[in-house]
Amino acid sequence: MDYARPNFFAGPYIDRRAEVREDAGWLDAARADRGTLYMVGKGTAQLVRTKPEPRIEFLTSDHPIVREADPKQLILLGWFQGARCVLIDVDPEQTLSNVPEGATFEELRPLSPLLRGEEAGLLAYARALVIWRARHRFCGVCGKPTVPERAGHAMRCTNEICRHEFFPRLDPAIIVLVTDGELALLGRQASWPAGRFSTIAGFVEPGESLEDAVAREVMEETAVPVTSVSYDSSQPWPFPSSLMVGFHATAEPGSLVRVSGELEAAAWFTREQINSGGTMVPPSHAISYRLISAWLNGRQ
Repeated sequence: MDYARPNFFAGPYIDRRAEVREDAGWLDAARADRGTLYMVGKGTAQLVRTKPEPRIEFLTSDHPIVREADPKQLILLGWFQGARCVLIDVDPEQTLSNVPEGATFEELRPLSPLLRGEEAGLLAYARALVIWRARHRFCGVCGKPTVPERAGHAMRCTNEICRHEFFPRLDPAIIVLVTDGELALLGRQASWPAGRFSTIAGFVEPGESLEDAVAREVMEETAVPVTSVSYDSSQPWPFPSSLMVGFHATAEPGSLVRVSGELEAAAWFTREQINSGGTMVPPSHAISYRLISAWLNGRQ
């Protein structure tokens, strides 16, 4: 992987400084630092300014939303562009009367292609944490309520007998471009725009390696056996909490395609067919686009 060219949502956009999460006084330090930047999330929507271009609406310590925030709502994200950055995780049902004029709560997915790369990565990080926290409000062991710890990066059971801790989890998924050298295997789901085809993808199952998942998913969805698998790159995908692990794979020339119920269609495509524009490929911020582009340009 060319780390100088990270996938969208990825890259060294933030200095996480995980060791600071262990400091019981992290919040006092954040509040005392006049340079601290605050982001606001409300459910899966986040406070942004959409004009003249989409940008995060950062708040400072003197803003009423920041001053009135419950400490349990605050999560230390790290240092963004040299400034301490804290997320305020607002309950979706909570009414905020002091939202800055011109700023609105918006979902990340439709905005992501329009955002600057570093801000898109920061919003993706925040979104993933909010979803994880919302799904761990109660202990999965004993059912008692949980409370945030470690600057918001852990949820602990309040039952003194249990005290189980929960940490953010990701759902690993493979995404793979299968080729036989001259042809690329692409599939489409019925819900996609007409004419769009993309790479094969699926979640990794328990007890399965990434390479095993590649071979299984391609076989399940297209009946094509792969003969080799090589890693390309990965991409955080916070819709809701996936890590897409990208691969290139090869298949025997002449392998027949038979789709399962997961795909509406799948077929082998030439470079000319894809380059002609008759086949719509995924948007440029998706890792699938990177995989296809590498093959089109002869890098795979």
